Amino acid sequence: MSEEDEDQAGAPPKRPRAASPPPPPPPPDQVLDNVLETVLQFLRAPGDRGAASLVCRSWHRAESATRASLAVRNILAASPARAARRFPNAHHILLKGRPRFADFNLLPPGWAASAFRPWVAALAAAAFPALRSLSLKRITVTDDDLDLLARSLPPSFRELSLLLCDGFSSRGLASLASHCRGLRVLDVVDCELNEEEDDEVSDWVAAFPRGHTDLESLSFECFTPQVPFAALEALVARSPRLRRLRVNQHVSLGQLRRLMALTPRLTHLGTGSFRPGDGAEDEGLDFGQMLTAFASAGRANSLVSLSGFRDLAPEYLPTIATVAANLTSMDLSYAPVNPDQVLLFIGQCRSLETLWVLDSVRDEGLQAVAMCCKKLQVLRVLPLDAHEDADELVSEVGLTAISEGCRDLRSILYFCQRMTNAAVISMSHNCPEMKVFRLCIMGRHRPDHVTGEPMDEGFGAIVRNCSKLTRLSTSGYLTDRAFEYIGKYGSSLRTLSVAFAGDSDLALQHILQGCSKLEKLEIRDCPFGDAGLLSGMHHFYNMRFVWMSGCSLTLQGCQEVARQLPRMVVELINSQPEIEKTDGVDILYMYRSLEGPREDVPPFVKIL
Repeated sequence: MSEEDEDQAGAPPKRPRAASPPPPPPPPDQVLDNVLETVLQFLRAPGDRGAASLVCRSWHRAESATRASLAVRNILAASPARAARRFPNAHHILLKGRPRFADFNLLPPGWAASAFRPWVAALAAAAFPALRSLSLKRITVTDDDLDLLARSLPPSFRELSLLLCDGFSSRGLASLASHCRGLRVLDVVDCELNEEEDDEVSDWVAAFPRGHTDLESLSFECFTPQVPFAALEALVARSPRLRRLRVNQHVSLGQLRRLMALTPRLTHLGTGSFRPGDGAEDEGLDFGQMLTAFASAGRANSLVSLSGFRDLAPEYLPTIATVAANLTSMDLSYAPVNPDQVLLFIGQCRSLETLWVLDSVRDEGLQAVAMCCKKLQVLRVLPLDAHEDADELVSEVGLTAISEGCRDLRSILYFCQRMTNAAVISMSHNCPEMKVFRLCIMGRHRPDHVTGEPMDEGFGAIVRNCSKLTRLSTSGYLTDRAFEYIGKYGSSLRTLSVAFAGDSDLALQHILQGCSKLEKLEIRDCPFGDAGLLSGMHHFYNMRFVWMSGCSLTLQGCQEVARQLPRMVVELINSQPEIEKTDGVDILYMYRSLEGPREDVPPFVKIL
């Protein structure tokens, strides 16, 4: 035995330490909150989370703490202060401004010019400290707004998306690029930038920080001024994570080729002009070099989305066939391709799920799409000429072909000059999973051009046979009978757009009394008056908004709605502010709001 062992053996035995008392259990309320927060993280749908928050106060508290995504689909309906109190930990915020009919120049400029300012101020005051992404749609945003936003966003911020916005310029984009150093997504899509001819255009691309960036998505197809290519090429070169790149019409084919060589991870490409330019990058450019550019870096397997083609050189169009096999999305809405040109690549587009084209493809092009794109789910056929008397390019022939060949179709927007009930009925049988059906017969009050009958039976078949339909846009000659069908069978409808249709208030009554889930109702130039409007009093609080323009409403009828529904904001808008109107109602825009009427009311708006 060692001396150490002997010393230990002779030492008095140590008393065992008293066990420390276990920590007190957490209060039952805290246990419940922890469990609820864990469970609620698995609820994704806003409706489900909203229902959960109404159970009791503890559920409301837990839902508030765990809500990561916040969508304010009418920026006038809730204040940023209220939203921050309710959802302090929001990571992703979506804000929507003007109603959709503003896209058709039905809303005067300046209707809600300062609506975004309180949100900028709230963000500057750190109202949402965990914010990662911000998406704005149909909102007026000034350069000062973007500058304050860029200087105030938390370090966690990564993504900014501007869709159909206006009011800002390259100066605002430069502020974002220079101050948001962790930015991963900057998407400026279909925006109307405020670049004055006499103003100096800021080189916002050069404003990004030096060194490697974290950019994963950069879209500026709608930016009209020319971007210095050297700065753009340098930015792309130091953005190794770039996966989405959509450039504007000033980027030539030769420049696109050089950008593609720097982006081996690219999955989404907006091609710019898709035409050779006059610069050094385009000297000696030929078809084979572009073919190689598309075939290199495994792009045939990685590229899933193509758009752009803003100034298409048709002889280079076959080069995209190299990458067509794995494409799931293609946007040709700026490329007036004809049927023969469609045939150059559509045969390889076997995986296509989303397709936007102009009606220049004609019925023959749509027949080719129907034959080759069996997985197609979303189709938009947009007009090359949007006038009522434009040439007839697509018809019921193309629609019938699509319905027979693309049975998985979920959403369609189809502009045409003529249509038949038979074609629409055929689509309702062939595509029963349809969720969005938007048919725009551009001539007003046009019946079935074969039988001369109203288009009632066609739209009736759509709502009767497509049980999952959530959005419907009507057109053509429609009587009250069509709206009787919609009210009877459109139980899942959430958005309904009506123009130049109906015989009387009875049509509107069918809609408001039958479509129990309706949230958005857009009506223009229909013979609907006070009786039709007042028939929806029981349902308006459940709706997001009602828009009626060019109808037969009176001031007294609108005042009655405002009197009976004090939590609805009833705005009367004069679409021609230079002409003072004293009789009738030009535009009624009615929406629910948690804040009551807004304060920044322009002179051409009257709130009842």
